Amino acid sequence: MISGPVIPIALEKENAVAEWRKLIGATDPAEAEAGTIRKLFANSKSENAVHGSDSEENGVIETNFFFKPEEFVK
Repeated sequence: MISGPVIPIALEKENAVAEWRKLIGATDPAEAEAGTIRKLFANSKSENAVHGSDSEENGVIETNFFFKPEEFVK
């Protein structure tokens, strides 16, 4: 699932999932828009440089894997 170090982040803002996924680009870097993270840094669909949750619900599950509730700033 990973080939190197990871830097987990948790974003909170209105439309965070959609905004983040727009910034990172399509999963396939060949289909990603110019200037997106995946277009700039990904090698393939399986080595795509960055992950973004596909829903708020999955975002909660995925961030809870890396962070304890008391580590979130409110």
